[in-house]
Amino acid sequence: MLYDVTSSYLEGQHNELAAHGYNRDGKKGKKQIVLGLLTAADGEPLAVKVFAGNTSDCTTVAEQITTLKHRFAVEEVVFVGDRGRVKAKGKQALSAQALKYITALTNPQVRKLLKQQVIQSDQFDEVVQEVEYQGRRLVLRRNAAVCRQAARRRQDQLAQLRQRIEERNAFVVASVHAQPEVGLGQLNRWIKRHKLSAFTTLSLDQRRLQLHIDTDQQTEATLLDGCYVLETDVAKTQMDAFTVDARYRDLQKVERDFRTMKTTLLEVRPIFVRQQGRTCGHIVVTLLALKIARELDHSLKAAFGTTAEGDNAMTVQDALHALSRLCFQRHQSSEQDLLTLPLPDPKQERIFTAIGIKPSRLRRCKPATM
Repeated sequence: MLYDVTSSYLEGQHNELAAHGYNRDGKKGKKQIVLGLLTAADGEPLAVKVFAGNTSDCTTVAEQITTLKHRFAVEEVVFVGDRGRVKAKGKQALSAQALKYITALTNPQVRKLLKQQVIQSDQFDEVVQEVEYQGRRLVLRRNAAVCRQAARRRQDQLAQLRQRIEERNAFVVASVHAQPEVGLGQLNRWIKRHKLSAFTTLSLDQRRLQLHIDTDQQTEATLLDGCYVLETDVAKTQMDAFTVDARYRDLQKVERDFRTMKTTLLEVRPIFVRQQGRTCGHIVVTLLALKIARELDHSLKAAFGTTAEGDNAMTVQDALHALSRLCFQRHQSSEQDLLTLPLPDPKQERIFTAIGIKPSRLRRCKPATM
């Protein structure tokens, strides 16, 4: 089973579950609710749980254990959760129910293991490595693509920082009344926001901003780029290290479900209802819509292929746009209004065939209501 948590902001102040919490939507000042989505290994949604907006991610695990045990009667399961989802209390709760887990360690936890020499930096490789520690298995891997992406992003941020410094210095030179300290404070906040403060220092030399980069600290800060450590209590006889890593990366399927629910297709947010029951109902309807969207996506890919395979691929959005042209038409005959639904065009017919609907059954003709 895969599990992840997200949040969704609310309009208004009177929703019974509304609270300020860790905001993922970038809506400052908005109250929110927290959503926990439980899926099968292929990302198929099984259950969704709605929590108050100030609920921490790790405390939601106990609710999902209850769902697995009582609603689905699952006796043996490996619970896969991202960083912050399965912490000490969550692990204890899972162990108490004889359930196994796979999760990732946070960056500070990984650095602590490096300091204690439990693991070594040269053990991170594109091929998974494994270490036994305190009765748990640690699976190590370096994702080269993520490492390159992090390096490019950091270089882009440093280039932006240098440009901002030059622009601020030019402004101070041109304006006698400009206050260099104001620019220093603004750029220091920018540095902190973009997580460059570990190896960059900004200072004032008279009225001019100066940037200093500590190369040793920069090397230290980039040490774990693309690296992650997974922790699991699943026995080797049940799951090898490669499979542990693959199951953890399957969490991307839950994240994809969240994107579909929140932004790309279904737009669960913003939420306007107030009562707890109606809020949960709103989320359940969205979950059912997500299952329909996934089924449509699978059917369209089977019939038209994927975007990676060619230009004939059709997404759910493409199909809905094509079907939106299929509209009732009003006719007058013998002083009677008729509404007819014309037969689908060839493209629409292919879509209906792909999703298992017979177009011939769609033709309707009836008197209009006067």
